[in-house]
Amino acid sequence: MSVSMYHNPKCSKCRATLSLLQEKGIEPELMLYLETAPSVAELEQLLKKLGKGPKDMIRFNDEIAKELGIVPTDDRSDSEWLEIISNNSKLLERPIVINGDRAAIGRPPENVLEIL
Repeated sequence: MSVSMYHNPKCSKCRATLSLLQEKGIEPELMLYLETAPSVAELEQLLKKLGKGPKDMIRFNDEIAKELGIVPTDDRSDSEWLEIISNNSKLLERPIVINGDRAAIGRPPENVLEIL
């Protein structure tokens, strides 16, 4: 099983999700999205695996969202939202675990168990 995870080591939910995976004997490939931002194409693939819309991947309560003046009710296309996330990777909801063609947001961390 090849599992990967969008990870921020400073995030408590990321650390808890990583621990949960390790308890299950899974060592995911960690993608440090704050160091290497995902491209729009990568985010499009991630959306398909999540089965969600781009707004579901955005941390609207984060300070950067306030600085950018974005809110969930903004009328933007999916590609515009993905461009915003790609250019401001701190906005990406975390953690996100990917297993094959499925993905889950680890909030709470137990959410990822359904894709294993």
